[in-house]
Amino acid sequence: MRAAKRKMRQAPRLTKARLAQMIEQATIDAYGESEQITGWFTMIDENLAMPFETMVLGVSVIVERVDLDRREQIVAICRRGRARQSFSLLDLPLPTPPPDGAEWIEAYRRWRAESHPSEDA
Repeated sequence: MRAAKRKMRQAPRLTKARLAQMIEQATIDAYGESEQITGWFTMIDENLAMPFETMVLGVSVIVERVDLDRREQIVAICRRGRARQSFSLLDLPLPTPPPDGAEWIEAYRRWRAESHPSEDA
């Protein structure tokens, strides 16, 4: 039983080289922050396996999709029953094991923290 638990898929560790590669891929040909955010949104939307289940504020929700809100922030559209709500992708807790493509969320979070350090303080 313990061996099965150890085989659970873990979030891939992002090396500096892999992070740099992902940033390059997401932001290539992007002029300005708006286009960079659109690049990140595209990479996350194309690579993140959805739907997936996670916990938000102690409540189980289904992440159905990602979207850009009016403030050009990437949000997760979550459903619980008939109710839907969006949460910032920066704040969305990921399940264990994380869904395929979750490394794009991690890379986006790290890029965001490095490019906007005062916002995270």
